[in-house]
Amino acid sequence: MKKVLVAVLIPMAVTIAGCGGGGGAGSPATTAISGTVADGYLIGAEVFLDKNGNYQWDSGEPKTTTDANGAYRMTVSAADASMYPVVVRAIAGTTVDKDTNTAVANNYVMSAPAGHPGFISPMTTLVREKMTANPAMTLTDAMTQLRNQMNLPAGIDVMADYMAQSQSGTNAASYQTMHSIAQQMAGLMGGQANLVMPGSSVQVNRYRDMMATINTNMSGIAANAMNGLGMTSTFMTTMTTTMQSQIGAIPTTGGFVNYSAMFRNMTSNRYYWSNTTPMTPMRGGMM
Repeated sequence: MKKVLVAVLIPMAVTIAGCGGGGGAGSPATTAISGTVADGYLIGAEVFLDKNGNYQWDSGEPKTTTDANGAYRMTVSAADASMYPVVVRAIAGTTVDKDTNTAVANNYVMSAPAGHPGFISPMTTLVREKMTANPAMTLTDAMTQLRNQMNLPAGIDVMADYMAQSQSGTNAASYQTMHSIAQQMAGLMGGQANLVMPGSSVQVNRYRDMMATINTNMSGIAANAMNGLGMTSTFMTTMTTTMQSQIGAIPTTGGFVNYSAMFRNMTSNRYYWSNTTPMTPMRGGMM
């Protein structure tokens, strides 16, 4: 596959919409934020501003639904727009993945770093988790680390709409690879739904363990996708089974588990597709 380096700008789809509360004096300023959601574009996915960081919609949080193109738009407080992440919930039996034109079989949750709602995907989700686990990690560092884990060339934007970028241009093949990797990430995330998202709730520690495991095994997931292998490959089957066992052992109550060791800032190291056996993350202590 021929890969040509190119710089891609990251748009931040936030537009000041004026004053809320009927427009009266003293009303809080509001902002219209918009973007697109994918592993393939997702129709009928729930989108909300997660103010309390629990990965699930709560009363008082702005919420909307993606349209027939996987796009969304909602009005939020201007003060909140860059402070809180946008979270997406794909709903089993309701949300349609345009890759297959069928409803997704399992619930799963994706997000993006606060202030970057323009495109939300499994990649932006992992970038956010890297930064959440290591507050000192910059957006650039997290993006560089993930790009290296996927063995993609410098200049590829892991926050970009890979669906659109894969249609044309010199880097189309690299973005097609991102799409394939995202499909496998979504498959792994959905495969843990019974443990991570029982009912309408999200078990945060279990969710973070799932994302830490995906992060640890990203080079293997990328290799699996690049080699044209699916969820039934030996690597992915073993990984799914391992994740079910370890996630099921995590208590659903208690304090926040520290996963920073599994999201280290390793931007100076190049990842290669060498690991063929899924690795289990080593969790830190309770915080």
